[in-house]
Amino acid sequence: MGSRRDVAVAAGVSVRTVSNVVSGAAHVAPRTRERVLRAIEQLDYRPSEFARSLRVGRSGLVGLMLPELDTPYFADITRTLVGEGSRHGLTVVIDQTEGDRNRELAWIERTTHGGLFDGLILSPLALRPGDVGLFPRDSPVVFLGEDEFPGFDHVMVDGAAAARDAVTHLVDAGRRRIAVIGAERPGRGTSAQRLDGWRDALARADVPADPELVGYVSGFTRTEGYRAMHELLDRGPDAVFCFSDPLALGAMRALYERKVRVPDDVAVVGFDDIEDGRFSAPSLTTISPDKALLARTTFRRLTARLEGSRDDPETVIVPHRLVVRESSPGD
Repeated sequence: MGSRRDVAVAAGVSVRTVSNVVSGAAHVAPRTRERVLRAIEQLDYRPSEFARSLRVGRSGLVGLMLPELDTPYFADITRTLVGEGSRHGLTVVIDQTEGDRNRELAWIERTTHGGLFDGLILSPLALRPGDVGLFPRDSPVVFLGEDEFPGFDHVMVDGAAAARDAVTHLVDAGRRRIAVIGAERPGRGTSAQRLDGWRDALARADVPADPELVGYVSGFTRTEGYRAMHELLDRGPDAVFCFSDPLALGAMRALYERKVRVPDDVAVVGFDDIEDGRFSAPSLTTISPDKALLARTTFRRLTARLEGSRDDPETVIVPHRLVVRESSPGD
């Protein structure tokens, strides 16, 4: 199998030009591109399938931008997305931004104008709906998460409805001092929707939504759940709805250390249905979104765009269910 330098010699171009062709750069002259692709095939520099994909302007790569790679929720979704990519002959390339706006903007600038990816799957935390102008017209892009971006396909969980179900479960169990952990400043997207669901469920039950029972966090982590639960305990909650399972697991650790019984004294409900929650002691009641369906639907929308679909952008809401375990009273 030949090297990149061998291809350059055979095509009569520089190594840099070969690199530009391989990366899909748009500024290479068509006749030069053809010579390089012919040399690639002749020297077997890449599998012939790769060279043929370049002829039609495809790299076979899908970019996946996530805020975090080390959370079980995103790990579950990523596993399915990678599997779907393999099934469609596409490779999913993953990057994380830690929810930083500058990093999200830089990633989009890097990936939408260099021809590296055929399509993008984005789960942003800091982008705003107005940022959609950054994308070239008709870009194959699908958004994940609870912020909506007009003009693009979007796959999401109804965070407000799911939160309403979680809090209604606690109200039906006789709890009235229901705290939440997961609010953020400024509130938007996932956090804001779940906070709205908490307020709505309490309003429907004629239970006051006490602002003193709102636990603010800087991330959906065990550490933040642990810290927030310690702060809330002095305000007399009899239940807590956490906006993620890691927050809930951290909260339960704080309750254990304070010798507060779960669920007798304080019931706990999480969100995401991660594996750790099934094996915690007590096991964790949680909202279980259909993560596999979310990932499969995302890839279905992306492949439709890659195949040239001009249908109107679609917002798909995947179902969720409440899974009652030991951390809250049963039915």
